[in-house]
Amino acid sequence: MKTRLYRQSDLDSILELFYHNIHTVCVHDYTLEQLDAWAPANPDVYRWQVSLNRNHTLVVEKDSQIIGFGDVGETGYLDRLYVHPDYLHQGIASLLVEQLEKYAKAKGISFMNTAASVTSRPFFEKQGYNVLEEQIVERRGVRLRRYLMEKKL
Repeated sequence: MKTRLYRQSDLDSILELFYHNIHTVCVHDYTLEQLDAWAPANPDVYRWQVSLNRNHTLVVEKDSQIIGFGDVGETGYLDRLYVHPDYLHQGIASLLVEQLEKYAKAKGISFMNTAASVTSRPFFEKQGYNVLEEQIVERRGVRLRRYLMEKKL
């Protein structure tokens, strides 16, 4: 298992991992309509490309397969953190958070924040993030619950 910087050629694997994660891991906390709004079968590939290239994006590989990824922006916003469902609870997300926080700290960022799903909130709490507020956001006309969370570095 190794961690490395994102490459443009990773995009298809990342999009597949994201879709599979949302539609498998979050199924107990969100309806099918909400899951489809959050992670549609046909995502905006251009939007993903721009965002992943703009942010500091890391991927975790095992046997040349991407099994996790995460990214942080210049303001300390942890935008995405996803692990393949077959590799959950093996420390991959914690490793990614640790490395993304280290990067942010080196950039002089004193805190990180994220919009955590109902499913991921307990994970982020274990990582030292605190809930600032509960939010209801709209994706493709569907409302979803999430939590704005923050951690001081």
